[in-house]
Amino acid sequence: MHTALKLTTFAAALAATFGTAYGVGNAIDPVVSDDDKTAEAAQHGGHAAGAEKGGGGGHGEGGEAAGGHAAELPGGLQTSEGGYTLDLKTSRIEAGAATELSFAIVKDSTGRNVTAYQREHEKELHLIVASRDLTVYRHLHPARAADGTWSIPVELPKAGGYRVFADFKPKGAAEGLTLGSDLAVSGPYKPAELPKPAPTAIVDDYKVTLNGELRPGAGSELQLNVTKDGKPVRNLQPYLGAYGHLVALRSGDLAYLHVHPNGEPGDGKTQPGPQVSFTATAPSKGAYRLFLDFKHEGKVRTAAFTVYAGGAPAAEPTTAEEHGSDGHGH
Repeated sequence: MHTALKLTTFAAALAATFGTAYGVGNAIDPVVSDDDKTAEAAQHGGHAAGAEKGGGGGHGEGGEAAGGHAAELPGGLQTSEGGYTLDLKTSRIEAGAATELSFAIVKDSTGRNVTAYQREHEKELHLIVASRDLTVYRHLHPARAADGTWSIPVELPKAGGYRVFADFKPKGAAEGLTLGSDLAVSGPYKPAELPKPAPTAIVDDYKVTLNGELRPGAGSELQLNVTKDGKPVRNLQPYLGAYGHLVALRSGDLAYLHVHPNGEPGDGKTQPGPQVSFTATAPSKGAYRLFLDFKHEGKVRTAAFTVYAGGAPAAEPTTAEEHGSDGHGH
């Protein structure tokens, strides 16, 4: 794993409207993750940074290329890219009901499911599921059958539109891919507002403090400090080869960004807390939702933040964001 890896964009498609699938109901308290039915279903892992996965892998930043031509589309925006297609076999589920989510990665030239992958950060494939209001988030590691079908039980707490991202690297491929597809979750639905920005997030007995700013078009350091019961946590546990993993989703289109910390366990200089440091570059101005995964005392927890790249709006930020013990289950 490299240090000072640059955050890159895994963009998602524009929001799809599922109004006919949902009724009007009461809002559910914003949560990011529930306890999944299996331990593996809730585990979180890292992906290669965009500097290593750009170009044909679709992980470069969007925008206009030189000469006025549109740049290559970033990863996650398409269901099919680079000769591969995400075949989401479960396109609709019911809110609050445990459901088997299944899909396959199909090689377009043969029409067959891919069964050989290159492992990245101890996993063949990383699956992200996020609600479009950014209040529900899952980072999952499904199981692959011999025929190439992936599956994992999921239980999403609220109705609405979701985006599913599959991040993988076929065996023998030079670059990885991130493909995206929409998932409809039925039930009484009322969209939640984006949680207000706050410098701290509380999950269980832990408080995580964010220092630093996310800047559009320029690298900046983000430092996250973990404390428990007011005391610094100095014995974070390695999880999939790191002391922390950071995912960012841009509000509006769910552009997907992922970065690893500056350092790794066993490199002779990275301490196991209380601080986990990242170098990040936002692709544009706007609101982002950050999700930090960290492991301590045998359990992975997720702290979430809302930040603004390029300046906050007029609204005053709050002082802390609460996450109950059932908010980020692993």
